[in-house]
Amino acid sequence: MSEWVDVAAESALSIGEHVVVDVDGIDVAVFKLEDGFYALEDVCTHDGAEIGSGTVEGDEIVCPRHGARFCIKTGQVKSAPAYEDIASLEVRIVAGRVEIRDMRWA
Repeated sequence: MSEWVDVAAESALSIGEHVVVDVDGIDVAVFKLEDGFYALEDVCTHDGAEIGSGTVEGDEIVCPRHGARFCIKTGQVKSAPAYEDIASLEVRIVAGRVEIRDMRWA
């Protein structure tokens, strides 16, 4: 997914909301924070569970299963039981549409 993929209208999310989208077989959680949009692969690095149904607290997402915390802006792990970061995807807004791309596969 090295090409930009349209995932949602910019107006579809309010601040603090997120949506999970399937992009080329990969679930991606797209978040809207006060300072913009961010996207993470929808997987907790602790046990492989989805992260998208977790609680958003500021700029962090809390895993619904075991409470690991990750920075929404970078994917960086913030607390155990996870020790590995979540993959973060590039996000841009074009003509009112949110687009993402994953440069890991470029």
